[in-house]
Amino acid sequence: MGRIYDGGGAVSDDPLDSDFAEQFEPAKRDPCQLYLISPLDVTGAFPDRLAAALDSGPVAAFQFRVKGVDQHEAARLAEPLQRICAERDVAFIVNDSMALAKRIGADGVHLGQDDGDPREARILLGPSAQIGVTAHDSRHLAMEAGEAGADYVAFGAFFPTTTKETRHRPDPSILAWWRTLFEIPSVAIGGITPENGRLLVDAGADFLAVCGAVWNREEGPAAAVKAFQATLAP
Repeated sequence: MGRIYDGGGAVSDDPLDSDFAEQFEPAKRDPCQLYLISPLDVTGAFPDRLAAALDSGPVAAFQFRVKGVDQHEAARLAEPLQRICAERDVAFIVNDSMALAKRIGADGVHLGQDDGDPREARILLGPSAQIGVTAHDSRHLAMEAGEAGADYVAFGAFFPTTTKETRHRPDPSILAWWRTLFEIPSVAIGGITPENGRLLVDAGADFLAVCGAVWNREEGPAAAVKAFQATLAP
């Protein structure tokens, strides 16, 4: 994959034309896939709930996201979940912490804008690690992440969400723009459900990152993953 950003100056984040991508011949890409994000509480029966979710349909990755615990406790909580993912060939990604990802031998790390440089993560975690970077609603931040060696960029929040506080609300056209010009996959995040996710699939997202729509579904996470399969169908 070639360079995606020449460093020659900032890229404008002015609104895109909604039909931007239609001006170009669409590139062949793999179908959009599901990317699960953990709830903050992964204690109790959560490992069984994770196993049920992963067994109910294809899932590309699982992001381990806990807050307010030290690294030792986080590693303890991660251990059974990491094993469940490994048994099912699902990538295990650690949220925010390069150090924790290194400690437990995770498949990768997802970095927010304040969580460190992807270049540092690459040095620490090695060439095979999957390194994702949050770009919010910014084309400029996404291109910088790609130039720094990110394996994917995440845009969002596209819809209202209670999973975390959000200040950015990109238009889905940013997914079409990214997919048209760059090879690095994009992840759409924020308030995504089986009912609204198709808009983002059609716009060009390579992955839908989902949390509350799976773990808070009344029928259970397995039913939620099954529901998303219809959303993701080519």
